[in-house]
Amino acid sequence: MKTRITEMLGIEHPIIQGGMHYVGFAELAAAVSNAGGLGTITGLTQTSAGDLANEIAKCHDLTEKPFAVNLTFLPSVAAPDYPGYVKAIIDGGVKVVETAGRNPVQVLPYLKDAGITVIHKCTSVRHSLKAQEIGCDAVSVDGFECGGHPGEDDIPNMILLPRAADELEIPFVSSGGMADARSLVASLAMGAEGMNMGTRFIATQEAPVHEKVKQAIVAASELDTRLVMRPLRNTERVLNNPAVERLLEKEKALGDKIEFDDIMEEVAGVYPKVMLDGDMDAGAWSCGMVAGLIDDIPTCKELIDRIMTEADSLIRQRLEGMAAA
Repeated sequence: MKTRITEMLGIEHPIIQGGMHYVGFAELAAAVSNAGGLGTITGLTQTSAGDLANEIAKCHDLTEKPFAVNLTFLPSVAAPDYPGYVKAIIDGGVKVVETAGRNPVQVLPYLKDAGITVIHKCTSVRHSLKAQEIGCDAVSVDGFECGGHPGEDDIPNMILLPRAADELEIPFVSSGGMADARSLVASLAMGAEGMNMGTRFIATQEAPVHEKVKQAIVAASELDTRLVMRPLRNTERVLNNPAVERLLEKEKALGDKIEFDDIMEEVAGVYPKVMLDGDMDAGAWSCGMVAGLIDDIPTCKELIDRIMTEADSLIRQRLEGMAAA
């Protein structure tokens, strides 16, 4: 399948693995890229620029195909070494960067001068237009269904994707709620050039996370996620567990007086405990509503091949059959 995104990124299939904290290591990124998609290393999971350089080198050892690095720009008093991370990306010969969080305009000239394709993740049309304006090559349009941070507008992809198609000139991919061939074909119908999957790729054999995490996603339904940190305007969609229930009780009790320090126990330092150690109740961890569509743990190649085969069938048989009738 050829789209503007496959042509831009030099990949076989219009499927991208999104950056995920303590999930996007070289093993998963390489497996996705080797299967014909675009794998992604999560930059800030690496604790230093040197560590990121090593992870990039490891990924090059595992695949000769293009892969991306995610770089999320966070509001922080003690900001990460962003110049160091950018240098590691450039020196490492990475061809694609997925930026997220705050506006990436300060690093964009360095990435573009190095010939790197930049995809910025956006949760609204207005942010997508801004990304286009500052020179991003593409955007990942992230709907309300997504795991992680869906923004504060609460617009699902059935509305957000067609709106993006109406407004944008640069190509975009769908993100949030994407799991299978139906997701891909629907995204293409609404104007996207491919799709970005996060939670679905956690439940794969190559995802370097604890087996309990994968089984929790398989066991979950679309009803099992919660929105936390909404009073702080830092909304995050997470899988429900006792720590999340405690967090929500604190939000209810403290109301608009809540501060980040009040929920530190439930959100700080959670990801290595959950993803690496399998401590499923350690705190709040990102998971999309799409968990309700996930019921197996295939290899990345099995997953991507299945999506593409079923997408072809949907387009050529179901949709063409309806048009012919």
